[in-house]
Amino acid sequence: MTTCPCGSGQSYTACCEPFITGAAFAPTPEALMRSRYTAFTVAAIDYLEQTLAPDQRHDFQKVETEKWAKDSHWLGLDIHSTSGGGPEDAEGTVDFTARFRLNNRAEAHRELSVFRREEGRWYYVDGQIGGAKPEQRRVAVKAGRNDPCPCGSGKKYKKCCGA
Repeated sequence: MTTCPCGSGQSYTACCEPFITGAAFAPTPEALMRSRYTAFTVAAIDYLEQTLAPDQRHDFQKVETEKWAKDSHWLGLDIHSTSGGGPEDAEGTVDFTARFRLNNRAEAHRELSVFRREEGRWYYVDGQIGGAKPEQRRVAVKAGRNDPCPCGSGKKYKKCCGA
């Protein structure tokens, strides 16, 4: 049994192969993401083009994609999170990191991918490099006049940042 490159732990024939060969369609954005990663590892470039949303195919570069896929040694796929993509959803996202070695350098491609369901089939639409952005919160520090200054100077707040 050959383990599927997508990291699911299943055999390739039971996991991504049916999607790549066209025997079945990926049922969720995550399954499509895993099969697209696997398609890179086996250089199934036609599958990568076919699973790209039809309105996004105009700038697909088949020759360059094939060269990159074949020149890379694929090291693994990590799924960080998913959202949407359920039976009633028209869209979904997958935050992932694809690890590979290219020109003897270890690389990691992190992306938050957007998927869309059209006529019952999931397609890759676009991605944001760097993955999901963590929620940023601004925390206000409240210091009394005679408290140590929160900047760490060792002075009282009233003699430092509160002046």
